[in-house]
Amino acid sequence: MMFRKWLVMPLGVLALAMALWPHPTAAQPQANEWQQAVDKAVAFLKKSQNEDGSWSAAPQNRGITGVVVTGLIRCGVKPEDAPVAKAVSFIESLVNKKSGHIAGDDARATLINYTTSINIMALNAANKSDKYKSVINNAVKYLKDYQWDEARGKTPESDYYGGAGYAGDKSRPDLSNTAFFLEALKEAGVPKDDPAFKKALVFVSRCQNFASEFNTAPWAKKNNDGSFIYTGANGGENRRTDGEGVKTDMGGYGSMTYAGIKSMIYCGVSKDDPRVKKALEWIANNYTLDSNPGMPEANSQRGLYYYYHTFAKCMDALGIDEFTDAKGVKHNWRADLAAALIKRQNPDGSWTNKTDRWMEGDPNLVTGYALMALSYCQKK
Repeated sequence: MMFRKWLVMPLGVLALAMALWPHPTAAQPQANEWQQAVDKAVAFLKKSQNEDGSWSAAPQNRGITGVVVTGLIRCGVKPEDAPVAKAVSFIESLVNKKSGHIAGDDARATLINYTTSINIMALNAANKSDKYKSVINNAVKYLKDYQWDEARGKTPESDYYGGAGYAGDKSRPDLSNTAFFLEALKEAGVPKDDPAFKKALVFVSRCQNFASEFNTAPWAKKNNDGSFIYTGANGGENRRTDGEGVKTDMGGYGSMTYAGIKSMIYCGVSKDDPRVKKALEWIANNYTLDSNPGMPEANSQRGLYYYYHTFAKCMDALGIDEFTDAKGVKHNWRADLAAALIKRQNPDGSWTNKTDRWMEGDPNLVTGYALMALSYCQKK
């Protein structure tokens, strides 16, 4: 019998066998542990909130407040409760009646597409009795108008086509902004057969390291592992490394790969599609919550909390409870994510990234990301 064979193994061999044996995933955290983490975060955010209802310094507060509001409401804080009600009032003040976006006065508005996408998500979460229906619809129209397409002089042959950037006319598209753009449209109830989704899928596919009819860029053929980079625009640009690496290092990494998969699903792509299957292979080979996978070791903590909330949204979009990695280990991804977040929470209830890149040194932004991620850790 197998049990007897194990008993007669030399202790060293037995220890090695146990080490190599697939280990079960982390246990689902107790509901009270999850709630304690949320309660501590809410207490921190009440103290750090600005007098006008926003979080962090202007003008970044216009987007960060939307991230925090979305995280709070999705974790069970009611829209009418403080500090959410005060924050929602601040977001209301950013509604630009002339243009339709939700980024404030035109003269001072920055990162308009990014900020508007986030604030659509926040107002949708707070949308009691369709209070913000017209505001959200106007904002969606604004976003669609500023998607790179024929109306803006880009044909399907352009590597800009279908994407969204930070600020309309002046910024080239990237996968991060396009992912937020698509999530905003999804949250607003835009159907998957809308032309905006179809155009965006062209751009998203061109950000994948997958040589196919969907991406003929040389770097896609060179890497060809299913991962995603920051943008396929301008011949391809990436954020794994700095300096010349922005244009030469096209290796994919976790936050963009999960963003790419969820974006494809939002666009109506099936899990059986070769693009998704190839990306899932990459995830199976790089499943971890200890770092932003795919990043060089020196940069492994860059964008960690952005990665966490994108990981959560992607797994939720896939509709799975467990994910099996390349070694055959089954992971309860909700448990894994909750454990990773809970152990990293600061004593004051906030989260921060010691690697202060992409504003992750800001505890308000990072706590908002963490709450968004935690909101997916309780199985509905």
